[in-house]
Amino acid sequence: MAFGTQDEADEVMNEINMTPLVDVMLVLLIIFIITVPVMKHAVNIDLPRATNQPQDATPETIRLSVDAAGVYYWNEATLAEADLAPQLKAAAARQPQPELHIRGDKAVRYERVALVMAAAQQAGLKKIGFITEPK
Repeated sequence: MAFGTQDEADEVMNEINMTPLVDVMLVLLIIFIITVPVMKHAVNIDLPRATNQPQDATPETIRLSVDAAGVYYWNEATLAEADLAPQLKAAAARQPQPELHIRGDKAVRYERVALVMAAAQQAGLKKIGFITEPK
């Protein structure tokens, strides 16, 4: 009954399945096609030598403060309003250019701080920051 069909399914295959072998060979062929040109085409170039020495020139920091009365202080020294623009121009001409840290009192009019910012921009200072205190 069913014994005859089971014998037919148990027959031994005499042929080797070539599909997995061909797949592996194609993958290897693609790998070699990609890697061989990379290995053979190396251009010899005499590159220039350079030294890596860190620059120790750190820019100076200028602390420009404006108190509640509108008086300017250049690194804790009193500065007249007429001397503000020449001092900023002299600072902008230095190499490396110093950083300007503006500290404005909470009670000072914004006009006094805006005057400092405009003068610093006209003088050519690139790095301007504001100093505040956390709550």
